[in-house]
Amino acid sequence: MKNIFSWQLHGDGKHLGPGEVVAPWERLSWARTASVGAQHVIAMFGATFLVPILTGFDPSVTLFFTAFSTVLFLLINKNVLPSYLGSSFGFIAPVTAVVSAHKGLAVASFGILSTGLVLALVGLIVHFAGSRWIDIIMPPVVTGAIVAIIGFNLAPAAWNNFKQAPDTAVVTLVAVLLIPVLLRGMLGRLNILLGVLVGYFYAVARGQVNFKAVEQAAWIGLPAFHTPKVDFSVLAMFIPVVLVLIAENIGHVKSVALMTGKNYDDQIGTALFADGLGTMFAGFGGGSGTTTYAENIGVMAATKVYSTAAYWCAAGFAFILSLCPKFGALINTIPVGVLGGVTTLLYGMIGMLGVRIWVENHVDFSSNVNLSVAAVTMVIGIADFSFAINGIGFNGIAIGSVLCLVIYHFMAGLGRLTGTVLPEEAKPLEANSQGAGVGDAAASVEAQEKVAAAKATKA
Repeated sequence: MKNIFSWQLHGDGKHLGPGEVVAPWERLSWARTASVGAQHVIAMFGATFLVPILTGFDPSVTLFFTAFSTVLFLLINKNVLPSYLGSSFGFIAPVTAVVSAHKGLAVASFGILSTGLVLALVGLIVHFAGSRWIDIIMPPVVTGAIVAIIGFNLAPAAWNNFKQAPDTAVVTLVAVLLIPVLLRGMLGRLNILLGVLVGYFYAVARGQVNFKAVEQAAWIGLPAFHTPKVDFSVLAMFIPVVLVLIAENIGHVKSVALMTGKNYDDQIGTALFADGLGTMFAGFGGGSGTTTYAENIGVMAATKVYSTAAYWCAAGFAFILSLCPKFGALINTIPVGVLGGVTTLLYGMIGMLGVRIWVENHVDFSSNVNLSVAAVTMVIGIADFSFAINGIGFNGIAIGSVLCLVIYHFMAGLGRLTGTVLPEEAKPLEANSQGAGVGDAAASVEAQEKVAAAKATKA
């Protein structure tokens, strides 16, 4: 049996020529590998710490489970698929809804755990049956609409934070917008992290930050784990997030394949299973749900180092940081104005990912079926329609997701029977003759980000 920890030293381990690539099964010297791992931590950090800050989870617990889930992902995929698992933005909306309903973070953790379980089951099915069935049940018009409302549903939350400290919010938002066009290479890709730092320093100068909790926190200690509380009424809010995680994971696998020139299609099922398992553990211990990160795709594109050893180093750094309560307390001092500024862009970007899925798959909106599905779903999600049955509440994301699936398949099926809808209109729409479903759409998005990062680095 091959030892999955026996990385082959690339060259002398110290020097890389122009365009030279370090494969996943290779590594540089451990010092240089650790430095690349540190870059991965920095790249994912800006997005990862925002999720617990916005939802109320402990940042240290979340960081701990990103490290744990990354290790789990690498082991399950036998160290051949490079990836860091950070906090998923897809969970912000359902967790916010649960907290707003005064059910508490323990109930939200149950929702995260359940989402991870469903994703893990999907991963097992994909591993043994392939991924084509996903595109049949959830064609791009459906997936794009559901992903879009998960982001746009959060617009009122962004405004609520923004208006509490509008000056700080504006400074933060302007910084996040300008950094990618003012800075080159990796710095330009760290716009969220750097933008938050700009807003944070402004808030400190304005006296909006209280460091008392930081002073009182210990330097070393375990994160504040908590267990989930079972409440099946929240599942309708969380299960739609599975679609986002599927798109992100399949997109990551496709992007790594494009960069390395290796076919990783046989890893799609195990990637989904590993992320699902990691999310389950995070939910069980009080962390945010996890997903593969496009930010780390950018690091690989810029450095040409695809070594999984670098991700083990990154997980190690994240684990060490999670054991420093003072660091977690510092993260918790980020003021509401900074959050309002960065989420104005962030929540919109989540929503626009759904729109990009439509674009990448050439969804035909001259079709009444596609147009109706998208229109109804978007209004329900953005307006946050809600109702309750026997004490079980359903918000706009849950209602919109269910109706999106029902309306599409009902209209398409009925249209085929009556002859008013052409057969090709009722089938999952594809980007080209070779077929590009949800995963390929996400892959195309990440591939474009990879190319942009490479160009920025050369510049």
